[in-house]
Amino acid sequence: MTTSTVVITSYGLGHHDAPTTLPAVTVDTLPLRNPPEDPAVRQQLTRLTGQDPIVHAYVMATPGAGQLVDQAIDRIRQRLGTSGHIEVHVHCRGGRHRSVAISEEIGKRLRVDGVTAQVVHRHITRPILPSSRS
Repeated sequence: MTTSTVVITSYGLGHHDAPTTLPAVTVDTLPLRNPPEDPAVRQQLTRLTGQDPIVHAYVMATPGAGQLVDQAIDRIRQRLGTSGHIEVHVHCRGGRHRSVAISEEIGKRLRVDGVTAQVVHRHITRPILPSSRS
């Protein structure tokens, strides 16, 4: 079996500079709950990121989050052994909450399986974008 490296890049579509490395496994987290758009947690979670345990738990508790991660892992596993380098692009609107939490979860689960996985957060330090629902 070929030793593969998986590079997982989280980013926000609203910053208009998505990664361009192809081919990539793409993961769309837009359907998941977004902390800045949820009045129940906006004050508490907006200043945090998907690397904070409370935000990670919030995102992963969203219906469909576990299935999204499972599907991404399945697509990555299909490429393992056939490619020495696998790119995974995980996006949300701003690149601070959903995409970060899902990227971290994918990386953690791949590492448990012995896969070399690097997670890069492209927009984690950028300011919160205005709501897409405004």
